[in-house]
Amino acid sequence: MNKINTIIFDLGGVLIDWNPEYVFLDVFKGNRKKMQWFFDNICTSDWNENQDAGYPMAKATEDRVALFPEYEKEIRMFYGRWEDMLGNAIAGTVAILKHLINTNDYKVVALTNWSAETFPIALERFEFLQWFEGIIVSGEEKTRKPFDEIYNLTLERFNINAENAIFIDDNLRNIEAAKNLGINGIQFKSPDQLIKELKTTYNININD
Repeated sequence: MNKINTIIFDLGGVLIDWNPEYVFLDVFKGNRKKMQWFFDNICTSDWNENQDAGYPMAKATEDRVALFPEYEKEIRMFYGRWEDMLGNAIAGTVAILKHLINTNDYKVVALTNWSAETFPIALERFEFLQWFEGIIVSGEEKTRKPFDEIYNLTLERFNINAENAIFIDDNLRNIEAAKNLGINGIQFKSPDQLIKELKTTYNININD
């Protein structure tokens, strides 16, 4: 195996807890079935990811309201109450990040699907975002994971050799896309699982 010298972190779901359920479970009065229908049919993941790729949130909201006027109130809440969907840092992963940076053995960067309009809120809230050598924000680049363009941009901008890098993301789709370009990948499920995989697969011991 090639020597690992670069770690690429996803942010949402790996280092930062973000979940629209924090708003909509209350909106739908605890009815998970109705809430899931809303996510599957109205404010869908694909729709939200379009804003992650740079589409204006205000325009996206009006587009959706025009399609589903009976859900206007709920649609406007999606970005109107976006900050309420933003949870806390995932402390265990932040500790891993800190360890990797402190060793000075790795280049540590981030690659995130995130709207350029809301990312400044995260920057202000989470101090550890300043620790990275750099962060690729999809909304600023007008493209997103899992498209090849954003991975190639990350490799080029930070002078990374794919075979010497590990990409950590909670979305298997994004990991598989990275692997197709020769980047090693770990699908994140928990801090403990991440520590185990870093150690057993890549001989990176976080607890030393």
